Amino acid sequence: MAVKTVSTFSRFIYLNAYAFLLVFMGIGIALVPLYRISPWLTALQAIPVLVCLANGLKIFRSWKDKGRKYRILMERNSETFRPDSFTEYMQAPCGRLLVRIVLKDLGKSDMYSSLLKLRKPVMDNLRTSCTPQKTIVYIDGKKV
Repeated sequence: MAVKTVSTFSRFIYLNAYAFLLVFMGIGIALVPLYRISPWLTALQAIPVLVCLANGLKIFRSWKDKGRKYRILMERNSETFRPDSFTEYMQAPCGRLLVRIVLKDLGKSDMYSSLLKLRKPVMDNLRTSCTPQKTIVYIDGKKV
């Protein structure tokens, strides 16, 4: 029988795989002994360590949100299967992991390959999210 909750230890590990990867990368970068070469390299080394650890912790903190999204997807698809409800979640790797769990609990694991068609290419996502901004400077009420 399938588990109908997202709050199990194995699912915590599975849904936070990318968070664990980032945390271990940060620890791995921190363990490289660059201080032997130059103390300045230690300062440069701290930047990627902090980026990896901060992003890993951000993914860990989204655990309650993942549970809420799991319930939403289960409610929307419990009676009839609605592929359009998965579109938003197919855009990010963490969302695709959540989709796999929901499909497994719904007994429709074979539908994942058809849902992959909803995934937009990375470059398209970058183009839509990085829109050009026009800056207008006013000095004393006059446009410069």
